[in-house]
Amino acid sequence: MKVLLISAAFPPMRAGEADHTLNLARQLGQRGLDVHVLTTKGHEQSVGEPFTVYPLLSDWSWSDSPRLATFVKRCSPDVVFLIYIGWIYHEHPMMTFAPTICRALVPRARFVTLFEYPHGCNPGRWSVFSRGVRRVVQYWAGQKDIDYEFGSLLRDSDAVIVLSNSHRDQLAKRWEKVHSKCVLVPPPPLLRMSPDNEGASRRGTREKLGLGQKDFLVAYFGYIYPSKGVETLFKAFQMVSNQRSNVRLILIGGILDREYPEHPSYARDLRELPDQLGIQKNLIWIGEYATDSDEGSRFLRAADTCVFSADPGVFLNNSSFAAAAAHGLPIIATKASMLEEPFLDRENVLLCPPKSPDSMAAAIMAIMDDPHLRSRLQQGALALASEWYSWEKAMDRIILTFGKA
Repeated sequence: MKVLLISAAFPPMRAGEADHTLNLARQLGQRGLDVHVLTTKGHEQSVGEPFTVYPLLSDWSWSDSPRLATFVKRCSPDVVFLIYIGWIYHEHPMMTFAPTICRALVPRARFVTLFEYPHGCNPGRWSVFSRGVRRVVQYWAGQKDIDYEFGSLLRDSDAVIVLSNSHRDQLAKRWEKVHSKCVLVPPPPLLRMSPDNEGASRRGTREKLGLGQKDFLVAYFGYIYPSKGVETLFKAFQMVSNQRSNVRLILIGGILDREYPEHPSYARDLRELPDQLGIQKNLIWIGEYATDSDEGSRFLRAADTCVFSADPGVFLNNSSFAAAAAHGLPIIATKASMLEEPFLDRENVLLCPPKSPDSMAAAIMAIMDDPHLRSRLQQGALALASEWYSWEKAMDRIILTFGKA
């Protein structure tokens, strides 16, 4: 089966979408599929990977549509697999009509869209020319069931993969019939797992970090940006460290270098906050780790608990959560307004309200003080990872959407 995987995000781009695309291509290739990745100019070629990369497109606007069409026609895939979230395509409408374009070029090909998040194009950013072309393309595609933000993606995709039930519900508000073609596939860990070696990896990494046997290591794992609630975690950690002398906090993951209009000084302010709170001496800031090694996994094995402090709460689409669960860590996470069914408080995750340093501090100390709670959360996390965050099960679900092309 020949699969054309399309994504504007690919390494060395620093984004979860790029990491996800790389791992999807790798896993599909290892399953024996003939995988071709169409991505943005300047992105990496594949070396020693079971797929081929074509970094051919510039800005994914209407001016790139002839190049897209030419490549799709020449590739002649059995399946077109689109990774979509508006921002990686500069919130331009061209790719929201990709299934209709591909269907016209290769009628026999099946088109599957994976939504990284239900965020489409942004009409407010379009030029007059882009608006005009979009009207023409919409007329060509057929006016019925075309969404202003998602174009024909919902209507003309043969299958839609969502990473969270909340994403499915948001898309269904745009087009109710999407329920019938949705498949839930949360992202598995997007890092290379290190061998446990009966605790040798943990012991060795803790020794390199200068941690004693009785030191309790709290981990944050993942990219850092404003909605991740790291400020809440810092304040909670201050409360804990004021009462416990043996606690340390490790941050595994760097701050994404993007513009944040509502908080332009975010990166600087966040880096200054530990000094202001007096926690700098107990903080281990790893920043970026080598994604082509098991370094990130080794840091997770060194931890005693992992905290996810995101302001919106925890959802199934959080691949960093998947990584912590796969390592069998007791996990603390903020509770979303609509909690998804797989998350069970005090069974596979310890939940606390978002933006509440007091509650987060209490949760950390509960895990420190209660070995039975720690053990239960560890076993629950591993069970959750086995059911929802397994690459084997994820690829089974994805390949089923490809049909018998």
